[in-house]
Amino acid sequence: MSMNADESAPVWVLLRGLARESGHWGAFPNVLEPALQSQQPGARLLMLDLPGNGVLNQVASPLRVSDMVEFCRQELRGRGVLGPVHVLAMSLGAMVASEWARRYPEEIRAGVLINTSFRPFSPFYRRLRPLNYLSFFLLSLSRLSNRQREAKVLGMTTRLQREPEVVLDQWVALRNQRPVGLRNTARQLWAAMQFEASGLQPVPPMLLLCSKADGLVDWRCSQAISRAWGAPLRLHAQAGHDLPLDDGPWVAQAVQDWLEWRRLNGVADGSWH
Repeated sequence: MSMNADESAPVWVLLRGLARESGHWGAFPNVLEPALQSQQPGARLLMLDLPGNGVLNQVASPLRVSDMVEFCRQELRGRGVLGPVHVLAMSLGAMVASEWARRYPEEIRAGVLINTSFRPFSPFYRRLRPLNYLSFFLLSLSRLSNRQREAKVLGMTTRLQREPEVVLDQWVALRNQRPVGLRNTARQLWAAMQFEASGLQPVPPMLLLCSKADGLVDWRCSQAISRAWGAPLRLHAQAGHDLPLDDGPWVAQAVQDWLEWRRLNGVADGSWH
């Protein structure tokens, strides 16, 4: 990819996780954008839905994370984004970001990976706490109402919601507008289970964020990736799996602090040190 026309305005691509769409970021983008712009003037956000989710809910989800990468690349080209981008992604989206950085390192300036896990760094029972993921999948088979289903997902993925009914209203509206089918949920889960990252440190620099109270993915998975790659790790003591929803300001501040540290230490964009 060639450089953006305006190199002073970095693009940050946001990717969500399993069976979630860009609408599930909620108010987080409004919190993140000014934090980014404090270190990168003019920075803008671009939220992508993975195939099978959101506006692409009628598209078959790829069975391989690598195919999700190719979709994201094509989508950026279609939107006229021709230069290297930053990526902030969680869960399955973070797997996509990791594979993107491995295959096309020149296309990624830096990545922020939130509550993710992948082989070969952690055992299966830590990567995908089986009973919780099975419960998540079985919700698609249940006869519960959309609100009951989303309430259970909220309970599984968050810990710090002060107004859960407000979030539920938003999530139910998203499900009614753009439901993710059982088949696509299964295909995404399969892709996540099959994915294996490179054991080598990525070329683009990475920041890892994780939640100690994550009920879907053990926080030690992020710790293992951090140790293997030599990547900085920030740990939230109380948030659940959906860290940007539970404490968006904390995430934004963590990213801002990282960018500021890099700037103050004269670390070139796209470099680790």
